[in-house]
Amino acid sequence: MTRVKRGYTARRRRTKIRLFASTFRGAHSRLTRTTTQQKMRALVSTHRDRGRQKRDFRRLWITRINAVTRENGVSHSYNRLIHNLYKRQLLLNRKIPAQIAISNKNCLCIISKKIIK
Repeated sequence: MTRVKRGYTARRRRTKIRLFASTFRGAHSRLTRTTTQQKMRALVSTHRDRGRQKRDFRRLWITRINAVTRENGVSHSYNRLIHNLYKRQLLLNRKIPAQIAISNKNCLCIISKKIIK
């Protein structure tokens, strides 16, 4: 039986994992076993935090809209504003009114006054 040199495939796999983990600290970037474990852990974290990021941004937008609507006293709260938007069939996602609330508070007040009437 002839000798099989299988270092090429294994080396390719390890270098690919090492490149992924090159920015990790200590043994997490040097040792193969800990590198693979850290890679798996990092990918799990990114997958989990993608959903969490969406949730956090939605909370931020809601808070901004609510602050501006309460400050100006046009519609009593965020809840009423969104309800009136849906009643008028103005389907805006929360990102757009939040950006309007930051850049131009008066514009959001005008929109909410038009919706109420």
